[in-house]
Parts: sequence; structure tokens; C-alpha cells
Amino acid sequence: MARSRMNRTSGRVSTGGWWRRCWRRDGAGRSTGHTAPVDDCYISVDIEADGPIPGPYSMLSFGFVLAGTYDGTTFVPADLDAPVVFYRELRPISDAFVPSALEISGLDRDRLVTDGTDAKVAMQAAREWVLELAGDRHPVLVAYPLSFDWMYLHWYFTRFVADGSPFSYSQCLDVKTMIAATFGGTTDRANKRFLPPEMQSTRPHTHHAIDDAIEQADLFAKVFAHAAAQRG
Repeated sequence: MARSRMNRTSGRVSTGGWWRRCWRRDGAGRSTGHTAPVDDCYISVDIEADGPIPGPYSMLSFGFVLAGTYDGTTFVPADLDAPVVFYRELRPISDAFVPSALEISGLDRDRLVTDGTDAKVAMQAAREWVLELAGDRHPVLVAYPLSFDWMYLHWYFTRFVADGSPFSYSQCLDVKTMIAATFGGTTDRANKRFLPPEMQSTRPHTHHAIDDAIEQADLFAKVFAHAAAQRG
């Protein structure tokens, strides 16, 4: 059985290498039959939008925060007291919006119509930031819950960036699913408020994309460490 252990000083979590190897592929995407280690770079993401779906409605802001790295053996959480971040506020791409959605984010849509960053410019800069941060690692989008943030970001990357999303079509982790799998129970109980106190983040949730991405990164690291300890 794979063993896991946590360095209480550094916060590093070792999982014994159980997820260390993956198929190597050539430049055309074909499997060569060989295996090689591929590390992950986890990026916590939060977006604020003015409606339920992209296209008819707009993403108004998004924040990326480095959450940690994992080499298949050791998880290294990021220092969230000195977070590595990327943030943009965007010009809306349509006239439609849902007033209640704007109330949640508190963003001034009229201001963004004139002062927001063009979506093409913002998404290209975001792609470049992600790839530079990840380096030789796979960038993995982390969110709680994943579906809404992934939907908007994947659509925007696909629509506005020639090379598409730096997270490809599937490089993502849903913290809600991680909670359900780690602690058991139904998906409606895979909720932050039902977690043990030591698993909950004490960082603020303000509906500012950076603040919420930092909170999610903290929660992700706690759940990851707990799941690794359980496997041991």
C-alpha cells in the first residue's frame, strides 16, 4: 500500500509515489509506450460573471492563484501569505446581464464597459501567465465548485485565444468532488460548511476573484493533505 506522510514544518505532503507515472506521448500525441513523470501545477481560479452562461452573458473578472505543486510523490502547498496571482477585469461582451449576478460581485458594469480589459487581450495574457508559471509542469485548474468557473474560462479561452486554453480540455480538479470522495456522503453534503473545523479555511470570501481564489487554494491544500493522510 502507498504510504503518505506530512512534513509538519514545511507543509509538504508525501504520497509515496502512487501517482507518479503516466504515458509519454510524442509530438503528434501518440503513445510511445514509455512512462515518465509529469508534475502538476495547481492554480486556484475564481471568476465573477453577470449571468449564468458565457456568450449571451459576460465574465467580468477572474483571478488565478498558485495553489501548489505535486510531483506524484510530494504535494507542496503555495505560500498564501505571499500569493502568486493574476487578475483582470474585463469589458463585457454583450449588453445582456442579470442584475442579481451583478449584486453578488459588486462590480460596476458601466465602468467596465469603458475601462475593462478587452477579452482577447486579457485571455492571451492569462494563457501566457499560466504557461510561464507552470513551466515543465502540467497546469491544472482548481475550483470549488469547478463547473461554473471552468465553463466560463474554457469558453473565453476557446473563443478569444488562437491557441486555446492552457488547461487544455480536461486539466482540472473539482474541490467539491474531492470533498465528497474524501469524506463520503452525498454531493449536497460536500459543502464547506459541513467540513470539520480543521478543514475549513479562515481566509475571507468576499466575491473578489483573488480573495476567493486564495480561500479555495487554502481549502484545496487542506483537503489534499487530509486525503493523502487517509491513503496512508
